[in-house]
Amino acid sequence: MNKKIHTGEMDRLMEGILQLNNLEECYQFFEDLCTINELVSLGQRFEVARMLREDHTYSEIAEATGASTATISRVNRSLNYGNDGYDLILDRMKKDKTE
Repeated sequence: MNKKIHTGEMDRLMEGILQLNNLEECYQFFEDLCTINELVSLGQRFEVARMLREDHTYSEIAEATGASTATISRVNRSLNYGNDGYDLILDRMKKDKTE
């Protein structure tokens, strides 16, 4: 994990996120916290990660999401060499759908 972002402010942000109970609360909080462009970018990156894990090609992902190949490559690097955060969430979401 990147120790540079582990600060008291970030701890409070993460603890605040953990207080959210449902989709509507998430929308309320993140729409206040982020700009529309930031949210769109976050959503796009998460969709890129999902599609990469489902073995879609870069061209399929770019067409479906509008993401640049640089963004797709950056997300792919995180999937392969990052902190496994994408996989943690994607696996939990997949598990929830099968239960």
